[in-house]
Amino acid sequence: MLTHLTIKNYALIKHLELTPANGLNVITGETGAGKSILLGAIGLLLGNRADSKALWDETEKCITEGVFDIGSYGLRKLFAAEELDYEDQTVLRREIAPTGKSRAFINDTPVTLDVMRKIGSRLMDIHSQHETLELGSKLFQLELIDSFAGNTSQSKNYDTAWHAYQKAMSHYQQLQNESQQLKKESDFVNFQLDELAKANLIEGELEQLEEELKIAEHTEEIKSNLNTALQQLSHSDFSVTEVLSSVRNQLQAIAAYSNTYNDLLHRLESVRIELNDIAAEVEQAEAHVEFDPKRTEEIKDRISILYQLQQKHQVKTVSQLISLRNTLQEQANKTNNLDTLVLQASALVKETEKELTLAATALSQSRQKTFAPLSKQLVKLLKELGIPDATLSIDHQHTAPGPRGIDAIELLFSANKGVAPKPLAQVASGGEFARVMFSIKYTMAERTALPTLVLDEIDTGISGEIAIQMGNRMKEMAARHQVIAISHLPQIAAKAEAHFFVYKENHRARTVTEIKNLSSEERVVEIAKMIGGSTPSILALQNARELIGA
Repeated sequence: MLTHLTIKNYALIKHLELTPANGLNVITGETGAGKSILLGAIGLLLGNRADSKALWDETEKCITEGVFDIGSYGLRKLFAAEELDYEDQTVLRREIAPTGKSRAFINDTPVTLDVMRKIGSRLMDIHSQHETLELGSKLFQLELIDSFAGNTSQSKNYDTAWHAYQKAMSHYQQLQNESQQLKKESDFVNFQLDELAKANLIEGELEQLEEELKIAEHTEEIKSNLNTALQQLSHSDFSVTEVLSSVRNQLQAIAAYSNTYNDLLHRLESVRIELNDIAAEVEQAEAHVEFDPKRTEEIKDRISILYQLQQKHQVKTVSQLISLRNTLQEQANKTNNLDTLVLQASALVKETEKELTLAATALSQSRQKTFAPLSKQLVKLLKELGIPDATLSIDHQHTAPGPRGIDAIELLFSANKGVAPKPLAQVASGGEFARVMFSIKYTMAERTALPTLVLDEIDTGISGEIAIQMGNRMKEMAARHQVIAISHLPQIAAKAEAHFFVYKENHRARTVTEIKNLSSEERVVEIAKMIGGSTPSILALQNARELIGA
């Protein structure tokens, strides 16, 4: 529950602190005094959007901070999942800078607004006028049914099955589309693949062929130069090797006289051996150079084929042609195997559809079980709240599976005898809407562990004995949950465990909203003012005491 609330620099609030009671807290005040502003500040703790224009002083930041006792809420796992430090006394804080930048904290740890909403929704449930309008929405009504039925597990199972089905269906449709497209392209792909396959592409072949062609085209020149080199190296009387042999003999004769001469001899011997190797390789190279016109034409034809393929497929290397061939082969294989893949995907769709049907049926059956008891309980409450001829039923239709199941739900309501129930949004007045919503909140509070419940003028359009009945029901709700009700009715204010009065302070240089926890006697006076005006009579004061005593 909320144990302390601090609001600084928000709208008309300069600095306000509130320590609500455990049970029923009622906030009253004149129209425009700032009750809705207070609710807006509380909404910041639930992750609502912030606006720098809402700052009381535009040069300072706004701070809204709520301290919550959550020891009995069982939220340790949720805190752990969000990597937050858990404390039984948890602090939610929201800051809005003058620049408009907003920051959120839980136990002094910075968090995103999504995390703030996730945690905040487990701590406070704020009923607003907007929510009352939403009561006419079929989706909102379906959520109420699920909450009343306690369908958390069934909804989770259905959600899992729905996403699995959607994923399987998406994959199946993608394969079907791909299959149709590939089959259209199949002939062209096979033609290209056949052409590249017949080319017998080899990595590095083009470079090797281009070198071989250079030799083939210059055979005579190469053979002549190699032959001349060979003659000069070893095949003539005055060849290099003959001259070196003569030099070796000269050095050999004096090598024993000095290490220097011996070293020169060894070095010369190394050169002579190397030149002999070179001469042998030149001779071998010369022997292999043969003019072969047929081979030359074969090389030219092969190079021409490779160039044409590169130009046709707009690539620059044989490696890229090989990569293209492999890609086309994969595409051809995929086309050939696609029928099998489509059949497998179709089988998965049927399997997930079966699981979806089971989950949808379980969820739908759980929902339908609540229709009669929920309708009965709501009608009973509505009669107690001054609609004696109220009838309420739940219209149910099965639909195709969707994100929320296979059920179309609509609350049908009639406030008058002999009038057939119609969709709630079409027939309920503002006051009737408020009482239906309150009845739902009351019912939910009986069945679930709601957090702090904030009711914003849920008593709109009622008065008299009905207001007393609603106050009694709020009191009953407050025995199980902390309730904070913004009200304009003395009958409800009289039921409060703590009565807070919101007012404007106008004698300052600037209007400021203040809040005061009324004492027992101050409560009597304030409730008397709500009954009889700003100057309550003795009778109004007496009525106020009677209301509080009752």
